[in-house]
Amino acid sequence: MKIFKKSMEFYVKKIIRCSTAFFIALASHITVADQLDELIDAGAQRLGENQQAQATVGRIHEQTDALVTEYQEQLKALDGLKVYNQLLALQITGQEEERATLSASIANATVIERQIVPLLLRMVDSLETFIGLDVPFLFDERLQRTHALRRLLQRPDLSVAEKCRRVFEAYQIENEYGRTLESYKGKLNLADRTYDVDYLRIGRIALLYRSVGNDEFGYWDQQQRDWVPVTASHYRRNIDKGLKMARQEMAPDLLTIPITPVESVVQ
Repeated sequence: MKIFKKSMEFYVKKIIRCSTAFFIALASHITVADQLDELIDAGAQRLGENQQAQATVGRIHEQTDALVTEYQEQLKALDGLKVYNQLLALQITGQEEERATLSASIANATVIERQIVPLLLRMVDSLETFIGLDVPFLFDERLQRTHALRRLLQRPDLSVAEKCRRVFEAYQIENEYGRTLESYKGKLNLADRTYDVDYLRIGRIALLYRSVGNDEFGYWDQQQRDWVPVTASHYRRNIDKGLKMARQEMAPDLLTIPITPVESVVQ
């Protein structure tokens, strides 16, 4: 009995120790599992945090790239503005120089204008004197032209350029008279009588007339400054022919006409 009792006690103790070891191992396993779950949860949390951080880093990187691109574009725009400002500065400098030149030109033009108008008046005076000394063809018309020029030079609404043009135009007209053939009708006072006549002008070489009834012929003597009758038949025929030529009623031909000797005029 004692032996059996001791054996039972031995097995009971052994069972108790095994049970204790089992429960201890079971408790340890439960604790490790809990810790493992906590580690897994912590790892998942850190993974999520890392993913969020990575996404944040990605967004920051994209924003940084956008800022860098915008900065580079702004630098290019700034370089363009610098070049534009340099060109604009050169343009402004050129405009300032041009304005200074223009101002000087205007000042000079004012001085020149003050000098030109008196010069034009003297030119009109000279033209009027010349007409008075010239062969008296179209005398009233030419004299009226000088009077019109005087009135024109007094007009403040006309530019100096226009006044110059009109005076030079009058001189050009007078110049053309020296190389043209012309006939025109007019009045002529001879010996207290007034005749309707056809005038024949041959440049400034000769001025002749024929009365409308073909009764009177004559020419202007520049030396005597008077009209001289023509009685010779060949002169009369040539005056008739000259009038037809001036009216383009016949082809140009040689004319024999009475004129004042050049030597006499020069003397």
